[in-house]
Amino acid sequence: MNTENLDFLKNNLLNLGFGDKVNAEMEKQIKAKVPEFSLSTEQTYNQKKMDYTLHFKAGDQHDMYFFNRYDASLKNEADPAKDRMQTMYINKGNGITAKEAFNLLEGRAVEKKLYNKESEPYIAWLKLDFKDTDDRGNHKLLKFGEGYGYDLEKTLAQYPIKQLGDQQQKEELLRSLKKGNAQQVTIEKDGQSHKYYLAAEPQYKQVNVYDQNLKSVRRESLKQDNAQDQSQAKSNKQNQKQQPDDQPRKQQSRKQKVH
Repeated sequence: MNTENLDFLKNNLLNLGFGDKVNAEMEKQIKAKVPEFSLSTEQTYNQKKMDYTLHFKAGDQHDMYFFNRYDASLKNEADPAKDRMQTMYINKGNGITAKEAFNLLEGRAVEKKLYNKESEPYIAWLKLDFKDTDDRGNHKLLKFGEGYGYDLEKTLAQYPIKQLGDQQQKEELLRSLKKGNAQQVTIEKDGQSHKYYLAAEPQYKQVNVYDQNLKSVRRESLKQDNAQDQSQAKSNKQNQKQQPDDQPRKQQSRKQKVH
């Protein structure tokens, strides 16, 4: 058995978020020189179950094994007919992690380093199109490269997000959103701090905003300009309340001038 190859596979599984759950069975299959085998594992994220089937295949000489793809399935306990699945491909040990697969199947976007046919790396946002499914149940994978013009940092700057004021928190926020997470932030509104969740939306060059129950929130009402407009409107309203007290004095002053 090629121990170097085995260690490489173990590191791949670790880096992709599968831990060491299948290591023992994988080593057993490789020792037995099984030409092709699959291993199952599962994870739970936000109380939602994900099933994974990892596929391994031996090379022509059977001295090396390759882990080039896995099937990810997001289970819908209330309605199994609404389960979502997708085959994720691994290239040179790089690919969609277990958690990123969950985020994609939840409908969020993930930023990844990809490779073209010439093995040249490039950065792109990925998102699944649930309206376009092939006969294997896989959804079309939408890609939005750097030329598409989506700038996550500039998009976030449109909102009065507290975390953007601290460089470390800002970097953590960007990193989390690029992994496809729905990340909690604090937004200043009407002079008060409110908790919301944000998710990157590269297709429409926006971020999606959710409340504490992950229900969609109208993002326009939270943007910087609108927050300032609302503050100005509040100030104007307060001024208008003071005018009736001033008005009689102005009228009385005019009458005195007439006399």
